Amino acid sequence: MITYEDRNRLPYTNAVLHEIVRYSNVTITGPLRKCLKDIVIMGFPIGKGTLLLPNAHSVLYDPEHWKTPWKFNPEHFLDSEGNFVNNEAYLPFSTGRRACVGESLARIELFIFFTNLLRSFKYQLPPEAKEVSFEEITGTTRQPLPYNLCAFPREAA
Repeated sequence: MITYEDRNRLPYTNAVLHEIVRYSNVTITGPLRKCLKDIVIMGFPIGKGTLLLPNAHSVLYDPEHWKTPWKFNPEHFLDSEGNFVNNEAYLPFSTGRRACVGESLARIELFIFFTNLLRSFKYQLPPEAKEVSFEEITGTTRQPLPYNLCAFPREAA
């Protein structure tokens, strides 16, 4: 059984998981916020009481922070020696006082489920499928187009 403590021994797997969450982030915006006082951000005045809708999509695809923002690339989270490194622009759970309260639990569960499913099964497309589409259905949340995938149990070592 793979545990959360194993993430340091599995830097590439950890990087792949982070890149999946970055590249296919479920929400385009964060939750609606209300400005508590008059402020100026990047030269733009924002008055007290203004409703703000944070654009998470702009941060997760910002070319100043990601070498290839529109391409799935686990190397976004690896240094030159293959060690896992976090990126300050990796904010799929938002940030600050209003960040997702379940972020740490989500990170733990994503890692445990993902690694143990990879360890237990070999995945491939069915014979009639040539590729998986990266197109999405955008609504309140983003979701992939439906597709089929075959999972075969791996042999015990």
